[in-house]
Amino acid sequence: MAIRKSNKLPQTDVIKQILRRCSSFGKKQGYNEEGLPEDVPKGHFAVYVGENRTRYIVPISWLAHPQFQSLLQRAEEEFGFNHDMGLTIPCDEVVFEFLTSMIR
Repeated sequence: MAIRKSNKLPQTDVIKQILRRCSSFGKKQGYNEEGLPEDVPKGHFAVYVGENRTRYIVPISWLAHPQFQSLLQRAEEEFGFNHDMGLTIPCDEVVFEFLTSMIR
């Protein structure tokens, strides 16, 4: 199950955009001098899931998995990627945890 082709940005450009947005929230408390979150290890990024926007730290390698790509497609359709809310996945936490358990 791959991301459908459309007249939107190519998949590689979308992934690059996601990574830039997830690691460029500015210099705030909890962020280092480069603007990167201090609690997110190298090779990972934060996503927010569910109504309560629970924060999960996930490895960048998940971007290549079809199940995670499906979640990203839903996020793009519902919220887009051009906002300051962080990468928000529009599904219940239970569903997210189930899908990500299949990736691990």
